[in-house]
Amino acid sequence: MFTVFDDNHFMREAMKQAQMAFEEDEIPVGAVIVLDHHIIARAYNRTEQLKDVTAHAEIMAITAASDYLGSKYLKDCTLFVTLEPCLMCAGALKWAQIGRIVYAAGDDKQGFMRYGKEVLHPSTQLAYGVMQQESSRLLRTFFKAKRTIDKLL
Repeated sequence: MFTVFDDNHFMREAMKQAQMAFEEDEIPVGAVIVLDHHIIARAYNRTEQLKDVTAHAEIMAITAASDYLGSKYLKDCTLFVTLEPCLMCAGALKWAQIGRIVYAAGDDKQGFMRYGKEVLHPSTQLAYGVMQQESSRLLRTFFKAKRTIDKLL
């Protein structure tokens, strides 16, 4: 059964954030954090703009959600992110005790699943593959353009 507030709906919102990152020449990863079917945080990668290696979409979203809630714990929240979180972001999500993570595309090179689900908080639920093709396509387009530019230089 389709509802307005299903995983696809919120992943589309995360994809909008990824598109914003793409347009700002950042690696196109977007994230939203949801509580009770309401988006409480939106973010995208800003590592180049902020010159900060920790400015991943997930970290930025955790900070915004924690500020919104006035709490460092996100136990009742769901993170929707367009790319499997890296180990750094998985660690932050563990400490935030995020209730659920839904990611679109896997990341065989840098994703946390290389180390197993055990890097997350034991109560965190995990889902993946929602809008995987769309997210992968945006990432491939971004990196293909980067390789083309590098060849021209």
